[in-house]
Amino acid sequence: MTSNYHAVYDGWRKDPAGFWMDQASAIDWFEKPETAFEPDTGAYGRWFPDGVTNTCYNCLDRHVAAGRGDQAAIVHDSPITGSKRTLSYSEMLADVEAFAGALSDRGVARGDRVVIYMPMVPEALVAMLACARLGAVHSVVFGGFAASELASRIEDCQAKLVVSSSCGIEPGRIVAYKPLLDAAIEQSSHKPEAAIILQRDEHRCDMIAGRDFDFHALMQANAGRKVACTPVRATDPLYILYTSGTTGQPKGVVRDNGGHMAALHWSMHAIYGVKPGEVFWAASDIGWVVGHSYIVYAPLLHGNTTIVFEGKPVGTPDAGTFWRVIAEHGVSVLFTAPTAFRAIRKEDPKGSLIADYDMSGFRALFLAGERADPDTIQWAERLLEVPVIDHWWQTETGWTIAGNPMGLGLLPIKHGSPAVPMPGYDVQVIDDAGHPVPAGTLGNIVVKLPLPPGCLPTLWNADARFRDSYLVEFPGYYKTADAGFIDDDGYLFIMARTDDIINVAGHRLSTGGMEEAVSGHPDVAECAVIGIADAMKGQVPAGFIVINSGVDRSDEDVEKEVVKLVRDKIGPVAAFKNVMVVKRLPKTRSGKILRATMQKIADGEGWKMPATIDDPAILDEIGEVLEKRGLKKKEA
Repeated sequence: MTSNYHAVYDGWRKDPAGFWMDQASAIDWFEKPETAFEPDTGAYGRWFPDGVTNTCYNCLDRHVAAGRGDQAAIVHDSPITGSKRTLSYSEMLADVEAFAGALSDRGVARGDRVVIYMPMVPEALVAMLACARLGAVHSVVFGGFAASELASRIEDCQAKLVVSSSCGIEPGRIVAYKPLLDAAIEQSSHKPEAAIILQRDEHRCDMIAGRDFDFHALMQANAGRKVACTPVRATDPLYILYTSGTTGQPKGVVRDNGGHMAALHWSMHAIYGVKPGEVFWAASDIGWVVGHSYIVYAPLLHGNTTIVFEGKPVGTPDAGTFWRVIAEHGVSVLFTAPTAFRAIRKEDPKGSLIADYDMSGFRALFLAGERADPDTIQWAERLLEVPVIDHWWQTETGWTIAGNPMGLGLLPIKHGSPAVPMPGYDVQVIDDAGHPVPAGTLGNIVVKLPLPPGCLPTLWNADARFRDSYLVEFPGYYKTADAGFIDDDGYLFIMARTDDIINVAGHRLSTGGMEEAVSGHPDVAECAVIGIADAMKGQVPAGFIVINSGVDRSDEDVEKEVVKLVRDKIGPVAAFKNVMVVKRLPKTRSGKILRATMQKIADGEGWKMPATIDDPAILDEIGEVLEKRGLKKKEA
């Protein structure tokens, strides 16, 4: 099949407004927009400013009204609990209306914020869609995040209500959510008016009278209730999703309603190549942007069946669990992180478990969330015998910046590249002074403004921070904070982050936030946290600490306490296990710690002695400490 990509991309370039108005026509509107883009509002402009719509209506009501209510909307598959459950579009609509009624009775209305702190269960999606139905703004926090992280999000968005669960379930352990929630509310200066708790049989929790309400009891009390969709402006916020900031202070990425729907709906058929009614599986978590975009909203907007998976790629029960889900539920396209496939490969390097399952209906694997190493891609291509497609995007954009659009006809795949920019994105590579660089030259990856529909219009209550973080450094462009190059064929290659965000198993985490936690230890004088390459997780953090003089305790004791401190403050998702006591940290004469150089030493990459270094001998000491711990890679 010849690719139609270039014709579509050129069509967008010639008439951006016309292109996006065409995509908006696939969405149902209470008041159709007549203006595609208004440049003089917000930070850089707003999409469909005169449109009025509702995201929940487009995800559920319109499919039921079109006679497709009996089609499966969600399939919940939990190898951890052994339960499986399918909800049709009609059943989802009834559940969402019931829960919207319960939220409304608790005073939740258009514009209010609701924090959702849930495991991978259908009730989490019901809560998200119920918020959308009422015009309320949801903020999903990854289940099991530390209480301090949850508290900062409750406080920042001034949540009116929290929806949570008694527990999350991991392989071999139960994570009690309620004590974390209670501690977060205690720590937050803003107190939500109520909490709705899903009691799970695996671990039930105590309820606080007057504040806590039982999820199932409210659903039963509201069964059969009809709750109309609240009309909202296309530019009204649908959700806030907090992502790590370089300061350690979370940034609330805002997503609007209208542009979000237009972009995601288009992406399902154009990028992922699925038709309404087919089964699409994003093996992620609703706490991350992939879960928002491609477990919940895009598949339901497009009329697909989406898989909600409560499990892991290995250990639930083995490295064949992905193949079982694909075969059992008829998955056409899978989207997951490269980490998942590295884990599967580690357990089953020959892919022998694939033979146990009928994968004949499976068409493609999409990878994103971190750099997909060519080795893993080629392993998957060889065993699955389907296209394995890397693509690149961010929490901030909500959908693909650069990819290989299967629905438009695949372009030749280049391993190590997420391929080409999607319509809406004018991607360029510039030097630090903002000048374009030649093809093949490493530089700052930027997107010419305006960003397309679906991307963040701003940060929650932080317009100035939004401009400072993304728009000020390179005027006229959005700064992706990634570095890379574009080759002679127009293919983009992402090489590194340009700030201190590290990517641990697809989770973007701030080393600045970790350093903040480490420095809270009373015996630590100063510290640095870097991301070092890891074959399984992509990157893992490594901490270097300088201990205060006069501390009469062993280094090992302090290191263990620092690990626990980060686990308590950031959560286990940080995978923070490596801490090393050093006599001093390498710095420039102005006092800046040379983190990038330390990282290159750890990863065995070539590096040059920084001209401004204070004492070159310290870098040798860092190398020796890393080598002693088995963390230093051999130089290539």
